[in-house]
Amino acid sequence: MLSIVAALMSLVLPGGAGQATASLRVPTPIGSAPGFSLPAAGDAVRAARPVAGLECHTATAPGTTVHLELFARGQVVIVPAGVGVAPPVRREGAQVTGGRCMYPIHTLAPTGVVQVPVAGRPTLGQLFSVWGQPLGPATMAGFRGPVQAYVDGLPVTGDPRRIRLRRHAEIVLESGPFVPPHDSFHFPEGS
Repeated sequence: MLSIVAALMSLVLPGGAGQATASLRVPTPIGSAPGFSLPAAGDAVRAARPVAGLECHTATAPGTTVHLELFARGQVVIVPAGVGVAPPVRREGAQVTGGRCMYPIHTLAPTGVVQVPVAGRPTLGQLFSVWGQPLGPATMAGFRGPVQAYVDGLPVTGDPRRIRLRRHAEIVLESGPFVPPHDSFHFPEGS
């Protein structure tokens, strides 16, 4: 648990690997009630089956990164390390270093940074499908109620599954009380 806290602190402390920014910062607790600790892989990923038009490969194609933040009931929902990585998963602390194979959309740390392919038009719906979590206008990762989406701090209407995962986008999803969305994220160099 300490390694997850350390990884998350690197997001918000100066000098960390990444840092979310907004004109208004609001300390937001990490959810610890049932439903907030989500597994990284659903049945299809555990079996390395194709998901949402994506296949699991032993070598990954060139990619870029986006940042995803989730808030439910006014609390942070951590996007776990290992989304899109088929077991057995290899770890070094909170960091995932590999697995049987990886999908083009995956996470390696519990920081909300998502690796995405450069080619194609990957979507948030594909990420949630690979994660094995529901997403729609009225549900997000098992939390029910209207879902508000923001990209780079601006509200997005319609089905959140259609949001494109474009290079260095800051995507915020909320279900429940309003949390001021970050408008950008300081990505690690080379991402």
